[in-house]
Amino acid sequence: MRRPLRLAFAFVPTVLFLPAIARGESVAAVVETTLETGSKQIRQFAFDGDAETFFASKENPSVSDHFTLVFEQPVSVKSIAVITGQPGPESAGKLETGVLEVSTDGETFTELAKFANGEAREELHAKPIRAIRIKPTSVQDHPLAVREFTIASDPPVAVFEYPVEIAVDCSDSPEMKEWADKVARLCELWYPRLNEALKSDGYKPANYIKMRISSSYNGVAEAGGGNILGSTKFFKAHPDDVGAMIHETVHIIQRYRSRKNPGWLVEGVADYIRFFLFEPGKIGPINAKRARYDGSYRTTAAFLAYVTDKYDKSLISKLNVHMREGTYKEDLFKELTGKTVQELDEEWRESLKR
Repeated sequence: MRRPLRLAFAFVPTVLFLPAIARGESVAAVVETTLETGSKQIRQFAFDGDAETFFASKENPSVSDHFTLVFEQPVSVKSIAVITGQPGPESAGKLETGVLEVSTDGETFTELAKFANGEAREELHAKPIRAIRIKPTSVQDHPLAVREFTIASDPPVAVFEYPVEIAVDCSDSPEMKEWADKVARLCELWYPRLNEALKSDGYKPANYIKMRISSSYNGVAEAGGGNILGSTKFFKAHPDDVGAMIHETVHIIQRYRSRKNPGWLVEGVADYIRFFLFEPGKIGPINAKRARYDGSYRTTAAFLAYVTDKYDKSLISKLNVHMREGTYKEDLFKELTGKTVQELDEEWRESLKR
């Protein structure tokens, strides 16, 4: 029996996750499904506002399967339209027989419309909805392709602007699978905010990432080439240290190619995002006697936070653009703040003594 691939919002640190909902703009959504992804046609492609992308299941769906969008809070829905089948004249993967269901609480569903020619749509006249579900009513003889959900609601539900799927591999540590699945879904949920913090013109982040938890890896975690590797031993002993995986997800997003970028700054930016965006207040004390701007990781993160707060609120974004384009140079700090990095370092360390 296939188990749903799901994310429980309760797992997300509610104080840390302040989406557009808190600003009265839009509501976040996640995908819950029993269907495994096929050919890297990820789940979030079904609700990314792009009719040329689509989710594709690895196997043929049956009556026990579903594909569900769950909203972080109920929204007043005016209309729903769902199109299945791949783009193009053949439109392979259409749902032949199935129903569109809705739920006010995310648990109990009622039928809203039947699929015809791979499509279902209905007017709801401002009905409060928490989840929308596609459910086959017979065994399909081909994989399912979900091209796009279109939802008119108040407040609006935010489409996946940075669609991503993090595939988990715990083949040598099956006891870590539940933990890794939750962390992967959390990193997916934060992916838009991480990308917004590090966006640059023309850059498209990865939309498929592999996260492997290994018993033979002796470090904590590392990332490269679209892959994240974590230590079974470390995360079994420190299951609450999900910030380490956010840090590695930031490295996937950075994707710096230039050798001119200093390692201390690359790691410092990743830890700045971790400690000042994802888990503020958890960076811990910085030793003023030992601290240096190029101390890397949380030390550099604290230095960057000081300079950002005092001199340039967009410092991280500007540094990121230069490192991504291969134009970083040490004089950039003076160009952005009027002071050399050494002068900023001395000023920052003096502030730590107060």
